[in-house]
Amino acid sequence: MSADSFASPGDLFAPLAPLLAKIPFSPDLDALNQLASAIDLRTHGGQPIAFVASANDGLEYEARIWTSGQVATRPGNWHDFFNALVWCTFPRAKAMLNQRHADEYATQSGGRGRVRDALTHFDECGAVVTVSDPLLVQLLRNFRWRQLFWERRADLGRALRCFVFGHGTYEQLLRPFRGLTAKAILYEVTPNWLRQPLPAQVADIDQRLSGELAAGRHGDAHAFHPLPLLGLPGVTADSEDPAYYDDQWQFRPGRGGRRV
Repeated sequence: MSADSFASPGDLFAPLAPLLAKIPFSPDLDALNQLASAIDLRTHGGQPIAFVASANDGLEYEARIWTSGQVATRPGNWHDFFNALVWCTFPRAKAMLNQRHADEYATQSGGRGRVRDALTHFDECGAVVTVSDPLLVQLLRNFRWRQLFWERRADLGRALRCFVFGHGTYEQLLRPFRGLTAKAILYEVTPNWLRQPLPAQVADIDQRLSGELAAGRHGDAHAFHPLPLLGLPGVTADSEDPAYYDDQWQFRPGRGGRRV
């Protein structure tokens, strides 16, 4: 796993690689808080972020983060470990997601509401796909999975990157399963953008997402694009056989895979 680039389009842990090069690959609270301190990780309102094992303040999860900067993080828990790493990798976007939750919470008379559900959906299983080839974009938007993943396979390494954002998806990628699907936002970029070092790409995505969230976007779960992650070259050895893409349970025309 390189800290500077993608090894392949299916190198789905690549966005976290710069941080994982600094700490053991283990859900350790002390290491996570050292990362947060080193980058001065804060909420949108300026509260320093701390990953804490538990809290007894009676606050809802997102409200606690917004009020005190405390992110409930269970020791030894991979789901929460990846959540903390995503905070450190995409700090602006995560802080703005939390701000959006706080804003929606303040206006809701009861329940979570459609917008908060969508924000949580992306937080758990979202991804950003950057593509420099308009033909690949068209195949993505039209759910032409076999053409995209097999017939244009040689072009994916040149023209497409998938940046996993959802910490739930990172946890699932420890044991990938048939039908594993992310909910993606698609960005059309230039070839020069894809030649940038990985940290520059991640920083740009973080800024874009933060700005879009601040503008009120991504509050509709139906607007995210399904992406069957096991179709990307390099995620599973099964995808080296063209017959793999005949599985329409996983690569269905008109949508992505089964599981999000």
